[in-house]
Amino acid sequence: MSVLFSATGKNLKKSLCSLAGALLFLALIGCAQNPVSGGNDFVMLSESDELGIGRTNHPKIIQEYGRYEDEVLQAYVQRVGDRLANVSHRTNLTYRFTVLDSPVINAFALPGGYIYITRGLMAYLNSEAELAAVLGHEIGHVTARHGVRQQSASQAVGLGYTIGALFFPELRAAGSQNLFSLFGGALLSGYGREHELESDGLGAEYLAKAGYDSKAMIDVIRVLKAQEVFAAEQAKSQGRKVQGYHGVFASHPDNDTRLHEVVGAAEQFALAGTGQRNKAQYFDQINGMTFGDSESQGIRRDHHFYHLAMDFSVDFPVGWQVLNQPDRLQAISAGGTAFIEMRAADINKKISPKEFIHQRLKLEKLIGGQHFRSHGLEGYTALIEQSSQRARVSVVYLRDQAFVFFASVKDMKKFSSIDVEFIKVAKSLHALLEHEKELAKEFKIQTVNVGRGDNYPSWAKKSRLSNSPLQQLKLLNGDYPTGELEVGQLAKKVR
Repeated sequence: MSVLFSATGKNLKKSLCSLAGALLFLALIGCAQNPVSGGNDFVMLSESDELGIGRTNHPKIIQEYGRYEDEVLQAYVQRVGDRLANVSHRTNLTYRFTVLDSPVINAFALPGGYIYITRGLMAYLNSEAELAAVLGHEIGHVTARHGVRQQSASQAVGLGYTIGALFFPELRAAGSQNLFSLFGGALLSGYGREHELESDGLGAEYLAKAGYDSKAMIDVIRVLKAQEVFAAEQAKSQGRKVQGYHGVFASHPDNDTRLHEVVGAAEQFALAGTGQRNKAQYFDQINGMTFGDSESQGIRRDHHFYHLAMDFSVDFPVGWQVLNQPDRLQAISAGGTAFIEMRAADINKKISPKEFIHQRLKLEKLIGGQHFRSHGLEGYTALIEQSSQRARVSVVYLRDQAFVFFASVKDMKKFSSIDVEFIKVAKSLHALLEHEKELAKEFKIQTVNVGRGDNYPSWAKKSRLSNSPLQQLKLLNGDYPTGELEVGQLAKKVR
């Protein structure tokens, strides 16, 4: 048996070496000049393909996240972005900068010059230079063709294994597949880290060349780090699992020193008398910007959800995380052991909620079904079973719409103990009460000059924010966790 294992190991090693040669051959025939370094990169997509990816996926991004309907703000972000793009390594591209109508803190780029920043991230930035740093970082991904290089690496790994498996039967074994997946994952993970650092350096370079303070790149990293710490504390207090980084790369060294080095290197591009921050200009632009959930998408307040346009409210279990998607609501329990999903659909026929489940949802075998009336609304709830899995489905009618609830658990042994919460959620649905209409209105950023009597505790006490208002106000102004307001400074409140 040991002899057989040894022979197999030698064959596998030989096969992997041959396959490495095949990948090297792919690299040689798939090289293109890098617009930034001037060296050759392994790519399997032409510039035409790259531009096509952006054009094809841009409408999908807008459909998924929504475009923030503030044309003055959109034009401002485009101007700042153009200022950076005009000193980048790929000035031949037409760059499109879009503010997405999402409270999520994010920014990203599609190949070909399509760059996005959420209003959620813009709320926490504190100067035009910081906005430019975010956009410059994303421009760096485009100019260095990171998306194309990442895609090419992924295709090469997949193609390499496919070719290898055809000629070397040893590679078809499950163990070999896992080994090769690890190799591919290592390659792509390594690329990702280097790409981010390279984009930081390029973004800082573009900042300096455009007349901004390149050190704003470091400030943005601090903003994101503060958000990470706050999110971890929130998850811990709510009993949710904190998502940390684990795996074979857990020991990868901290890039902070390298980050300061690449940002510091950008100072050589700075012009005399430049280094703009433009804090006042930025605050003027974001004054009145939506903060958190928007009215058009519905407002979360702790475990309550209010939707002004659709005129309804629903309550989820205390401590559950509520996710607001464009076409549905999802609530996940602490630890992710149970979930509830809610959608709305038009009622086209005058049928009962039970008949709706049968005819529209195509669910025939219902267990323990029961009609109910709650808040003056008609509803029906029942269990559905398939194999060893069980879920609860509920339908509640509100005016001309059917609100459909699906709920289940990971561990079926715990279903009965949580099922009462599933029913309670469905029965909580109701038309907005008069006092709830105010709760269904969105928050707005308000920029002010700090006065003598202003401080975070007093602002937090008067704030409409219900979730950690003191910490959120400090986060908004770059003072988390221990900073304080200073008289005369420009600061952000939430109204």
